Parts: sequence; C-alpha cells; structure tokens
Amino acid sequence: MASQTWQKSSHSAANDNCVEVRAAGGLVELRESDEGELILRTTGSAFADLLHTIKAGELDRFA
Repeated sequence: MASQTWQKSSHSAANDNCVEVRAAGGLVELRESDEGELILRTTGSAFADLLHTIKAGELDRFA
C-alpha cells in the first residue's frame, strides 16, 4: 500500500459507515468514515497481523 488517498473496502458499496485505510509517512492509518478526525496509526506489520487475525476468524466471538 503506497497511497496518500483514503481507501475503503469494496464490501462497503455505497455505505458511508466503514473503516478507511491509507499509507502515510511509513505508517498505516485507519479511520472510521464518519469520524474522519480520529485516526489510528500503526506499522505495516501490525496491520498485516490484524488482517490475518480477522481473516482467520479469531475475533468473530467479539462481534
């Protein structure tokens, strides 16, 4: 990911309530689309670990 532009999942369709992500300054930034001023910054490896955990279903019990 090498973009300064916010991206959202294609699963979000036209829904504005989603998580957006971008790469900026060597970090990965996440924000909720309706709370754009609140940004979570993390490393690329920590973000990759999070995605792996989500895809593996390890957080499903918290949904």
